[in-house]
Amino acid sequence: MDTNQPNSPASADLIIKHVWIVTMDEERRIFRDGAIAVKGDRITGVGPSPDILQNFRADTVIDGTDKFVITPGLVNGHVHVTGEPITRGLVPDNTDWQENVFGWLIPTYLSQTPQDEQLSAKLAALEMLRTGTTCFVEAGTILDLDATVQALNEIGIRGRLGQWLQDRAFDPNDDQSELTKTAVAKMVAQQDRYPATEDTLLAAAPCLVGHNTATDELWREATHLAQDAHVGVTAHMSADPADPNYYLETSGARAIEHLANLDALGPHLSLTHAVHLDAHEVDLLAQTGTSVTHCPMTAMKGGYGATATGLFPEMSEKGVNILLGTDGANNGNSSDLMRAMFCSAGIFKDSRRNPNLFPATQILEMATINGAKAAQMSDQIGSLEVGKKADFVLHDRKRPEWSPLIDPVNQLVYAADGRGVHSVWVNGVRVIDNYRSTLIDEEKLYSEIQQASDTLVARLDRKSTPAWPVI
Repeated sequence: MDTNQPNSPASADLIIKHVWIVTMDEERRIFRDGAIAVKGDRITGVGPSPDILQNFRADTVIDGTDKFVITPGLVNGHVHVTGEPITRGLVPDNTDWQENVFGWLIPTYLSQTPQDEQLSAKLAALEMLRTGTTCFVEAGTILDLDATVQALNEIGIRGRLGQWLQDRAFDPNDDQSELTKTAVAKMVAQQDRYPATEDTLLAAAPCLVGHNTATDELWREATHLAQDAHVGVTAHMSADPADPNYYLETSGARAIEHLANLDALGPHLSLTHAVHLDAHEVDLLAQTGTSVTHCPMTAMKGGYGATATGLFPEMSEKGVNILLGTDGANNGNSSDLMRAMFCSAGIFKDSRRNPNLFPATQILEMATINGAKAAQMSDQIGSLEVGKKADFVLHDRKRPEWSPLIDPVNQLVYAADGRGVHSVWVNGVRVIDNYRSTLIDEEKLYSEIQQASDTLVARLDRKSTPAWPVI
C-alpha cells in the first residue's frame, strides 16, 4: 500500500473505493479492488480498498463497485489548441503535407482574432478533458498567448504552452538580426509571465514552429532557456522529406544531426512527427535522451509515410522516449488521445507484420508517463502515486465496450475511447462530472464556436466545398 501506517485514520478530502486502478507506477501495479485518497491537490493514498479505508477518512466517499476504472490523466504531447479547433473539417482530406500546411492552415491561422483563439482553446481543452486528457503540450499559440491562457484557466486543464516562435528571414529584405532578437525577447517574456511551478496549472515553454523556420541562434536560445527554467522545448521536425533535404542543402547534415551539432538535442526537447529519419538520426535521439511525439492520426490522414518510412519500431528498440499527440483539428481532427492510442498500437503491427510491436502496455506508457517525462513533469503527473498531483480519470464500465472486463490495459487501448470517460480530476478538482464540464457552460460554448466559425470561414479567401451536395 502506498501510504504510511498511521495510528488513527488520516483525513482526506476524497476517497474513491472499490474500483479497478491502473497506477502506472514503477511496478505497473493494477488493483482490482482499489481505492484512492486525495487531500488538496495531491494523492495521499492508493492501494487495496481495505487498506485505504482503514487508514483514511473523508467527507466525500465515492463507491465505484462494478462502475469504474481509474487511470492517470493522459498527457497529449502535441495539440494545436488555437488555429484549428474553430475550423475543424475545413481542409479537404486529399491534401498532402505541403498543401495542407501552406495552402490551408497558415492562411487560416492568420485570419483569426484573439477572440477566435480563446474559443478555440476552450473547445480543445474541453474535448481533451472529456476524453481523459488532463495535461497537454501546445504546438504554439498563433496570436495572443495571454488571451489563450485566460480561456484555458476557466476550464481547469493543465498544460505547457507558448507563442509560436520562428525567426528565419525568408525575405531578403528582412533584418535577420532583428527577427531573432524579437523572437528571443518574446520567448523570455512569456516565461517570465508564466513560470513553471508546482502551483500553476498553465506555464510557458518554448514552442518552436520547427521545420526550417528557426535559426541556429534561436535553437540555442530556446535550449538554454528550457534548461534554466526546467521546461521542455517542442518543435515540428521531419514530417516530410523537405526538412532533412533543407538541412542537407544548407548545412551538409540531416535535420537531427544538425540539431545535435548545435547541442540542441537532449531530454528537454520533444520533436513532433519525426517520420523521415535515418538510422544515424535515431541513434542520436536515443543517445541524447530526446523525445519524439508520434501523431499517428495525422500521419495517416496526411499520408506522411509513417508506416512505410517511419522508424518508430527502431526508436522504441533503442529506447527513445516516444509519446503521443493528436495534432490539429484539420490533421488528426480529434483531440481524443485514446483514438491515437488505438492507432499507434496497430499501424506498425500491420506494416511490419509483427504483432509484438507496440503492445498495449507500451501504448499506455506513451500516453501517460512518457508524455509527463517529455513535458518535464514526471515528478508530478503521469502515474497514480502518493505525493503526485491528483490528476486522474474515471472510465465508465457500464458501457458495452467495457464489458466484460478482463484486462483493463487491453480494454483501454483496443476497445474503449474517450466517449467512456465519466469523470476527471485535475489538481484535485473534479472538472468533468457525469460526462459534463463542472466549470463552463458547454451549450453556450458550442453556440459561440459555430457562430465564430461561420464568420471566419466566410472571410477566408479559400473555400472548402463538400464533396456531396449540401441542400
